[in-house]
Amino acid sequence: MQEVVQKPRQSWAGLFNISFGFFGIQIGFALQNANMSRVFQSLGSAIDDLPALWVAAPLTGLLVQPIIGHLSDRTWLGRLGRRRPYFLLGAVLAALSLFLMPLSEVLIMAAILLWVLDASLNISMEPFRAFVGDMLRKDQHTAGYAVQTAFIGAGAVMGSIIPEIMTWMGVANVAPDGGIPDSVRYAFWIGGTALFLAVLWTVLTTEEYGPEQMAGFGEEQEGAGLEQPVRALASKGYLNCGVWIVAGAIVAVGVSAFSLEKEVYLLAVLLAAYGVLSAVAISMAKQGNTTGMLTSIVGDFSGMPAIMKKLAVVQFFSWSALFIMWINTTPVVTQYVYGSTDTASAAYNEGANWVGWLFATYNGVAAIAALTLLPFLAKKVGKAKTHIFGLLCGALGYASFFFIRDPQMLLISEIGIGIAWASILAMPYAILASSLPQAKLGVYMGLFNVFIVVPQLLVATVMGSIMIMFFPGDPIWTMVFAAGTLVIAALAMTRVDVPGEEA
Repeated sequence: MQEVVQKPRQSWAGLFNISFGFFGIQIGFALQNANMSRVFQSLGSAIDDLPALWVAAPLTGLLVQPIIGHLSDRTWLGRLGRRRPYFLLGAVLAALSLFLMPLSEVLIMAAILLWVLDASLNISMEPFRAFVGDMLRKDQHTAGYAVQTAFIGAGAVMGSIIPEIMTWMGVANVAPDGGIPDSVRYAFWIGGTALFLAVLWTVLTTEEYGPEQMAGFGEEQEGAGLEQPVRALASKGYLNCGVWIVAGAIVAVGVSAFSLEKEVYLLAVLLAAYGVLSAVAISMAKQGNTTGMLTSIVGDFSGMPAIMKKLAVVQFFSWSALFIMWINTTPVVTQYVYGSTDTASAAYNEGANWVGWLFATYNGVAAIAALTLLPFLAKKVGKAKTHIFGLLCGALGYASFFFIRDPQMLLISEIGIGIAWASILAMPYAILASSLPQAKLGVYMGLFNVFIVVPQLLVATVMGSIMIMFFPGDPIWTMVFAAGTLVIAALAMTRVDVPGEEA
């Protein structure tokens, strides 16, 4: 029997190299999040049509991440390795999309490029989560995901301010013909270059452990136990499939009955589609097909380890709060702090600009907290209690919006939100990487991110209808909802038992 040895301990330089590519990926996401509505409107989109155009982002992530995770678990391309081929492919496609996006002359071209860009960013991003688990020993997982989170925060800040830097440098911020201004064009081109170079740095400076090395580390390898969830799938009946389909039908009927936003139909389609795909996967498993992608992904989803199911609940409520914040901070700050709902007024635009600085603040705080506070707390009290602390900090930050009317004081609110953001990006993944079978780390990380996408779809579709029904014209209540969902997430986290930590 081969002697089991530990993975080598990575230095800080090694941790830097492993996650630096995420800095570039996050620049791409930040440019997308901050500027795509501006691009769409510049090309003639009505504001009411923006949600439909933005559906590309969550839907693409929902489809791409489990598939890429499944494939990357089963890939080995010689010296290029298992995860790095996907980093590189996604970076090339994302960089091309960022270069082409500001050259769009018609709305349909920009919409298609958004789909390509988001798919490409997800192709690169998903394997990075598993890559940290691949490369690091368990006692370094917290530090590894903390460094990755720091790069996420730094990349978000950089991507958000590139257009403003261009404006400060004298680049035109308004296009004479009403199209996409040069400040946005140059920002996308700079961001595309930075994204590609950052990912290339990780590809060139890291070397993945080969299958034989991983076996020597005692890690479960490809083929070892991979068919167990599929065999379990073969024993299942079709009742749950019917429940998913009926749930989709009920949601579809509810859209019409309660005059909900039309985007809610997407949720109905996704529920019914999962029911249909589950039925197909069960049928294939019963026929002995245990190697197909569909049966593997559905089997792994239905057979998730218990700790992953509990963390999924935490993730669902955590990301619900984040999406509420991203959508509603601007109307809340402009209306309640700056006293204006008129988008053409100086007060409104001053408030909207201040929101950019608030977002930069929480991302900056997250980068610092990820490298300092979180590793310290995790070592002292464990990952689970650290995450509970982070979520409650975020809840206090959101709740404070209900009382604060001084824009400068909102910076204090963002400190709590930044700590929560850092914890949400680091702690669940550090817990999972230490608790899941290595051979399925990619697909499980991809499936775990479903619980990021579903809250986004719910918030984007249902939250608007709730506010119109109960709090018309009062967006401040969205922050109360956000605070409440983080409290629920913290309570759900108390049910998560991390191996090796006291309850």
